[in-house]
Amino acid sequence: MGTFPVRPEKEQALRERMDRLGIREEDLEETFVRSAGPGGQKVNKTSSCVQIVHRPTGRLVKCQESRSQGLNRFRAREILVEAIEDQVLGEQSARRQEAERIRRQKRRRSRRAREKMLEGKRARGEVKALRRPPSAED
Repeated sequence: MGTFPVRPEKEQALRERMDRLGIREEDLEETFVRSAGPGGQKVNKTSSCVQIVHRPTGRLVKCQESRSQGLNRFRAREILVEAIEDQVLGEQSARRQEAERIRRQKRRRSRRAREKMLEGKRARGEVKALRRPPSAED
């Protein structure tokens, strides 16, 4: 370990997430470019911005959050893992959410909930009836 300037626990957690998603270091193409924005002489002289391309998915991540190249390398990998997790787990969670929505629609209401809902509709109808213009019969 000790590749990045972060605590070993954080690095280990990142490695485990990458393994779980099947992201290998060999699949990552890492390049370093000069950062942009504030930072003055430091960012103009050093290439601390990290750009990672995950070849199998074609996903590109660029990170220049810190002035440290090592921290940016770690953070870029975290961003990449989060993006791929969203892509993989997002499809599963969307299906789960749809199934839950259908289940809620099909569930029968309890007697008390049904009575409460109908009472609310009745009250609303009475309020709306008061808005009608007076008829010739009144």
